[in-house]
Amino acid sequence: MITVLRIGHRPYRDKRITTHVGLVARAFNADNILIDTKDEKLENNILSVVDRFGGTFQVETGVNWRKILHSWNGKIIHLTMYGEHIDEVFNKITKGVDLLIVVGSEKVRREIYEIADYNIAIGHQPHSEVAALALFLDRYFKGSELKIGFNGKLRIVGSQKGKIVIEKKA
Repeated sequence: MITVLRIGHRPYRDKRITTHVGLVARAFNADNILIDTKDEKLENNILSVVDRFGGTFQVETGVNWRKILHSWNGKIIHLTMYGEHIDEVFNKITKGVDLLIVVGSEKVRREIYEIADYNIAIGHQPHSEVAALALFLDRYFKGSELKIGFNGKLRIVGSQKGKIVIEKKA
């Protein structure tokens, strides 16, 4: 199981970025996202995509991030530009173990760096947590996540020009 934990969500400022973190988590084969701040609109937006495009992805907001971190029974991955470069530590991550992937929005507390099994940097420059999550999951699944069929009501068919969307008949 792969869970994404979003810490520091500020609804007035981060609604689009946190939505994108959730959409990337879903599209790149994470199982769920937990968000520290209660935000029902955000939950509904992500679940609306799950409803239309398929999958079993789940969303929960208003969670106690400390409780989750301290009770996690797998490995904790913290994505941060201050961590060890992904190329140096990626092979140490055991497959088949539940992962909690922590992504922050504001300055992350030292406590998270201490409790994480791995503090991983995609690069050592300021960058988007959305990009960091996508790159981490893509490496973890070796690209296979991009070929998953979500069996939704809507299915996009790749096209060189134009948009092709097939709607499943009820």
